[in-house]
Amino acid sequence: MRCLVFLIAMLGVMAGAAGQEPFPVTIEHAHGRTVIETAPQRVVTWGWGNEEALLSLGVVPVGMPFQAYGGGEDGIQPWVEAELERLGSERPTILPQANEPPFEAIAALKPDLIVAVFSGLTAEQYALMSRIAPTIAHRGEAWSAPWQDVTRTVGTALGKAEEADRVVEATQAYVAETVGRFPELGGTRFVAVNDYDGALAVYDGPDARVKFLTDIGLELAPSVAELSPKDGSFYFPVSYELADRLESDVIVTFAEEQEVLDAFLAKPFVQRLPQFRKGAVAALVGTERVAAVSPPSALSLRWGLKAYVSVLADAARKAKP
Repeated sequence: MRCLVFLIAMLGVMAGAAGQEPFPVTIEHAHGRTVIETAPQRVVTWGWGNEEALLSLGVVPVGMPFQAYGGGEDGIQPWVEAELERLGSERPTILPQANEPPFEAIAALKPDLIVAVFSGLTAEQYALMSRIAPTIAHRGEAWSAPWQDVTRTVGTALGKAEEADRVVEATQAYVAETVGRFPELGGTRFVAVNDYDGALAVYDGPDARVKFLTDIGLELAPSVAELSPKDGSFYFPVSYELADRLESDVIVTFAEEQEVLDAFLAKPFVQRLPQFRKGAVAALVGTERVAAVSPPSALSLRWGLKAYVSVLADAARKAKP
């Protein structure tokens, strides 16, 4: 009888321990470490895609930035809009569009956590944010965290680490299934570029878009490393005159409108490139489509992956007849 009583008591203790919130938690980042004492109730996001990580975990922020790129007039991207509707939530407050964080508008929302895991918060901005509420900045280089890291970091901050793992695993399975229909992508060497300010902007290894492409089996062409200044930036400029040194199987590029892409492809230096002559240019066209993979999130991948993989596979087939 005593053994039975002891066993029941132990099960009660274990059940209580299992139900306890995993707080406090400490998260390290580029500007130090942030301690979150209790489960956040009012979360504000700043940067890119952080609100998508929250929403994928069923948490609606009280405030999030106006996303001009792919967000339309209301600053809310379509996959975010769809998730808000699915969750039956009121729209969060949309913060004013600005290059600098709108500190007063953020403070007015009385947050108990500010999430800027994918961002470029400076040390000064972080210090000001932290006076409002505990703030999580980026790890490593600014604007470089893969979507998996963003999701898991946000999950830890919310006390939903296991849920975040499940979201990442399910999304990775979806990506693998979608990409698996196009075996020609495996081992395809790429350079990712945009036409910017009179030169080519070449996306380098730290860039989240590059990391995503290598995650799904493509390879960053060695020519990128040869030309890279290796200063940790996510892109570097290459003059039009040196474009032919960007040797690869395919060129990946992004354009908001077809007219922008047509103007880029009509430039004489592009038409001389072997990738262009083969038709091995993977061009993703449309602001929303570009935004969905630049970089992606667990939400945006469900919305935009198929279109992206389709143009990548078409270029890969033409590169390797």
